[in-house]
Amino acid sequence: MDKNELQTYLHEHIPLSAAMQSMIEVLEPDRVIMSAPLAPNINHRATVFGGSASTLATLAAWTLVHSKLKGNGINARVVIQQHCMSYDKPITDRFQAICILPEQKLWDRFMTMLQRKGRGRIHLTAQLECHAETVGRFEGDFVAIKL
Repeated sequence: MDKNELQTYLHEHIPLSAAMQSMIEVLEPDRVIMSAPLAPNINHRATVFGGSASTLATLAAWTLVHSKLKGNGINARVVIQQHCMSYDKPITDRFQAICILPEQKLWDRFMTMLQRKGRGRIHLTAQLECHAETVGRFEGDFVAIKL
């Protein structure tokens, strides 16, 4: 699945991603960068609504797991189990969520569990940036259930 196909998939299957006008900027095997503009995600303080920031980070991490599994020919349902968000600074413009795959051994453990038990869990982090400055951090656990 290439970047454009995945973008279309997100907008069709997760309508909030379309309403936020989120975009996949970078889709690589071990890294996803997504962005969204301020206007559809604005709050009463003329900054990004916290829910939008959290959603973009969740989408970036979910997209990384989903695309890596698809790239390996594995059909699985990926869901978030839990997450924690920290907001370091107000987000005043277009913002990005950057998710990079953790150490290879953690991915390998995730894949081993998915193959053996039909279900695996992985912990991911994502960084929120605005104007190349870190403005927030996301940590979450994702579960993949083999179909």
